[in-house]
Amino acid sequence: MSVPTRPLGSTGIDVSIIGVGGGHICRKHITEETTVRIIQRAVDEGVTFIDTAWEYHGGESERRMGIALQKRREKAVIMTKVCSRGRDEALEQLDESLKRLKTDYIDVWQFHEINYDNDADWLFAQDGAVEAAIKARDAGKVRCIGFTGHKSPHILQTMLEQDFAWDTCQLPVNVLDYHYRSFQRQMLPQLVDRGIGVIGMKSLGGDAQLITGAGLTAEQCRRYALSLPISVLVCGMESEENLEQDLAVARDFEAYDEAEMARLREQVMPVAKDGRFEWFKSTQFYDSQTHRDQHGFPPIGSVGQPPADKETS
Repeated sequence: MSVPTRPLGSTGIDVSIIGVGGGHICRKHITEETTVRIIQRAVDEGVTFIDTAWEYHGGESERRMGIALQKRREKAVIMTKVCSRGRDEALEQLDESLKRLKTDYIDVWQFHEINYDNDADWLFAQDGAVEAAIKARDAGKVRCIGFTGHKSPHILQTMLEQDFAWDTCQLPVNVLDYHYRSFQRQMLPQLVDRGIGVIGMKSLGGDAQLITGAGLTAEQCRRYALSLPISVLVCGMESEENLEQDLAVARDFEAYDEAEMARLREQVMPVAKDGRFEWFKSTQFYDSQTHRDQHGFPPIGSVGQPPADKETS
């Protein structure tokens, strides 16, 4: 049985309903050989959407994907993300991504982690990275332009308010999200109305905490997300067993009806409203150090000490 596909918004591109996540697949415990094998197996089984980013694992994610897709490029819709907020550096990052991915063009190029309230201001300023995206698209290096974010719907709203025809948006979609800083309630209807391709992520919480903490199963989480009007769900895969599990969900997918969706929302409500398992919203644990540096935040795990003449309580 093949993996179902859906339109990627109004782009004219069809994508598999699940995609390979480029962050998980290159974690430290995963060898290059394993990464390449999972990606190639996924593509051969009908998974067409490939997610990665310029900064993932210092570029290692893109490099490994380039190796894996070298003879499968025509079967894959490659999405990578640019981290710079300035035009010239963004163009440099694009050239690095193209070289690592061993391709002449990127299908979907997205501005990574719009997690700070002034990110849109930086991107759309004179010599901002939006100018790089337009230039890259005009040159045929990029087909579609989008943005990602996992912190708060009000921040992504600032991107929708710009005078720009977005092709895609990547954002969290999971059961708990319905009750807390909800992307599915505040952003999803707007994206659908505008024909913007929706790329879902964090359906298990980022580190499977919706399973280990909120008592859901992987199938419930994936199926709930896929029952929303999204184009593709990026899945973090760290083994061939993970791939098999997600392939089974995709191939056998049947959308939850509204009663089933409501039951799951009711089930998780007691642990959903304070964001205790959506760490990517309620903490900076999932925020890239690249973007923390841009905004002057200390590294994850560091604890700033107050000046000696200040008191704390």
